[in-house]
Amino acid sequence: MSTREAFLAGERPDDVAIYLADAHLDNPGALAERAERVEDGFVLVLDGQQGRELFPQIAGQGAMEFAQAATANEGQVAADLTGATCPDDDGSDDHVLRFVLAFAQEQTEDVGGPYESGDVIHAYAQCACGMAYSDRWVVSDRSDA
Repeated sequence: MSTREAFLAGERPDDVAIYLADAHLDNPGALAERAERVEDGFVLVLDGQQGRELFPQIAGQGAMEFAQAATANEGQVAADLTGATCPDDDGSDDHVLRFVLAFAQEQTEDVGGPYESGDVIHAYAQCACGMAYSDRWVVSDRSDA
């Protein structure tokens, strides 16, 4: 099982995953040894602290600030983290996924809501149009991975 598969299964709750679209990267080759290559980009799974330190270089803002802003807009992020649908998508070429930041939260029955059903993935995406948006799901409920 790859580190991304383990993350998506909720087995790496101390890590973060970052998807970076090729179009957003100045030098995609620089990630070749550190990240998993996917169709249109790369996925890095990093220790949470490393991810928080790296994220401002990707997004121009801190991970928590980005996540808070993205939470204001509900969108859909693919369960494998490599695709998404911008809530403002009007079918134009302006709506292309740039990056995704995700973390897993372990099942917490006493919290209620989706957290009592299983491990939850929180995903925050940035579209080329500038829209930041979020999605979350219980690991066992998503079959589009």
